[in-house]
Amino acid sequence: MNILIVEDDPDIGSLLRRGFSSESYDVQLVGDGEEALRAANGRAWEAIILDVMLPGRSGIEVCKALRAGGQTAPIIMLSARSSVNERTEGLMAGADDYIVKPFAFEELLARVKVQALRRSNADGEPRTLAVGALALDLETRQAQLGGTRVRLTEREVELLALLMRHPGEPLSRADIFAALWAGHGGASLNVVDVYVGYLRHKLAEALPDGGHLIVTVRGRGFMLDAEPA
Repeated sequence: MNILIVEDDPDIGSLLRRGFSSESYDVQLVGDGEEALRAANGRAWEAIILDVMLPGRSGIEVCKALRAGGQTAPIIMLSARSSVNERTEGLMAGADDYIVKPFAFEELLARVKVQALRRSNADGEPRTLAVGALALDLETRQAQLGGTRVRLTEREVELLALLMRHPGEPLSRADIFAALWAGHGGASLNVVDVYVGYLRHKLAEALPDGGHLIVTVRGRGFMLDAEPA
């Protein structure tokens, strides 16, 4: 996954470059708006981290120019400004998310992953998801496993759809939480384990020989496997 970081503070820029590189991202770091526009020109980025306070053209101006030029990558803005009006200005300029400084790198990483998941989910997605004998109709919200209907709650449908979009790929608790529970006050990371348990049990009931389609990958998270484990 390649990521463009636009940050004029050398300490923050270096921190972000090291952090994303350690997560196996291909990182390009630039220090001002003009460099950002040149770097973005003609290249498809998976994500762009854009500081608001830049020398020359501001991050707001750069964001507008990127969108006007056809750049579709998720843009996450960074700023020490935290008022509602300032956050709204960034989002109205075309940003997908807005993080106030100071911030934890883990939070930024999670938000980048969430935006990537949302974009991949929205790009030409078919009406029905299918993994092995498991099928999920995204319009009727009905799931079937080997011809047997599996009755799910709306949140269980959302969780199953997320796992089915990434078969064979472990998704961490933090990634699942950020994708499905971000912005829901009062929820904690444990809610992921609870709903994975609900969904795992309901799928197992539909399997003739038992077993589990959702497996736990130690140290990495949960994964949907086409073959019951």
